[in-house]
Amino acid sequence: MPSDGTTTAGPSLRERRRGAAVEEIMAASERHLDAHGPAGLSLRAVARSLGMTVQALYHYFPRREDLITALITKAYGDLADAVEAAAQAPPDDPAVPGLVAAAEGFRRWAVTHPERFQLIYGTPLRDYAAPPEGETTRSVRRMSATFRRELLGAYTLAQLAACESPELSPGFRTHLEALPPDGLGTLPAPAAALFLSAWGHMYGLVALEVFGHTAFVGEHQAELFRVAMLNLVADTTRRMPAG
Repeated sequence: MPSDGTTTAGPSLRERRRGAAVEEIMAASERHLDAHGPAGLSLRAVARSLGMTVQALYHYFPRREDLITALITKAYGDLADAVEAAAQAPPDDPAVPGLVAAAEGFRRWAVTHPERFQLIYGTPLRDYAAPPEGETTRSVRRMSATFRRELLGAYTLAQLAACESPELSPGFRTHLEALPPDGLGTLPAPAAALFLSAWGHMYGLVALEVFGHTAFVGEHQAELFRVAMLNLVADTTRRMPAG
């Protein structure tokens, strides 16, 4: 309670009811997404499962794009939470680097929620574009910050600037240096390029598994992923000059 004796009003009854309705719609939409995939997302089917009309659903999400944006934002947020939790959890093996733990958190979420992974990393939905610099972008940057900390956080700016890297073109270097500060803009260009390469390596292996292209590895897919991530960390370490 504030010191002047006044109280801060909480959400009104109407706002609480609206919030509860939005949560119910989101939960139903996620169930529908898990059952039918991103391409099969239907507002009419979601509304029907809740016993409401599409017109009533539009009261909370005026456009299909608004519901998709909310689902993508939540998926990114859940994934970012899973990555951070994995990075902060006591490791099963103290020798496993934090980046490997975070990457394994990313993989576990993806293989547990393949349809939601496809929503955010699969084929773009027709006639949908995420709002530029909106909630989805902020969620991605939050997850990126965890990976950046675990992979490159132990190195100084001087080391990052001097890391071993193929020569970057002037245009690419300028582009990397102009990235937002809450993205990769705080990294020297060679380190930013190295980070993006590492991200592509990690994401690509997870996507191959989610889409069934590494099924031939059988029950050893988790081990394959750990080996690949350990190699990635070793390669990054090798490219950094001594502190």
